[in-house]
Amino acid sequence: MAKTLSVVLITLNEAANLPRTLKSVEWAHEIVVVDSGSTDGTQEAARKAGARVFEEPWKGFAGQKNSAIAHATGDWVLSLDADEEVSAELAREIQELLKQEPAMSAYRVPRLNHFLGRALRHGGYWPDPKLRLFRRGSARFADRPVHETMELVEQSHPTVGQLRGHLIHHCYATLEEYIEHMNRYSTAGARILVDGGRAPRTVFALVWNAVVNPAATFVYNYVFRLGILDGREGLIQHLNHSVYVHWKFVKAWQAGKGRAL
Repeated sequence: MAKTLSVVLITLNEAANLPRTLKSVEWAHEIVVVDSGSTDGTQEAARKAGARVFEEPWKGFAGQKNSAIAHATGDWVLSLDADEEVSAELAREIQELLKQEPAMSAYRVPRLNHFLGRALRHGGYWPDPKLRLFRRGSARFADRPVHETMELVEQSHPTVGQLRGHLIHHCYATLEEYIEHMNRYSTAGARILVDGGRAPRTVFALVWNAVVNPAATFVYNYVFRLGILDGREGLIQHLNHSVYVHWKFVKAWQAGKGRAL
């Protein structure tokens, strides 16, 4: 017997992205959107596409995504971000998979990231596998401030499979978007360092983490992982990612001196 699929998303002012995302999964049994107070017509766009919409206060990325999962009623769940799109190949693969009882309890999906309109296929950005498709009740997002990841909670079918079709990630259309993202995520990353007792305190630690580490990160990803093949967009992306690493450790150093993040 064919299995039903719930697609779940969280949103906040995603009216520009959401229609594209929802159109790519219009074949799903249901779409669940948990919104945290959008003012740009996001909720209206979701309802127009036939989604079940729930407005809830912000609980952090993991908490919000787990809340969306809890609203799902399908046999299987596909968790998406509002700036992601299911490719035609992936849509066909999932539909074919769910025509019968899948052998695994969850599946990782490759993700093709776009930066300033260009697909990044090198430098560690491809295939960027994400665990996103799972039997309802078998997985949830681990509670982390940033870079939330999904973990299996069901032990009876612990095996994770890999799909071939990919997600299309329309992540940063402008530099302004990426700089704002780096600022937020570096602050959250710094908080993790401080809470874990890893904030640099000496001059040597600050130089190593805030200067050497970002430089090494750039060389490793841009040169050895061939980010150079992604053109000007690849160069800008890897330079900015190194700046993110620098900000994270400098902010942690600042917080370690007793200044608020």
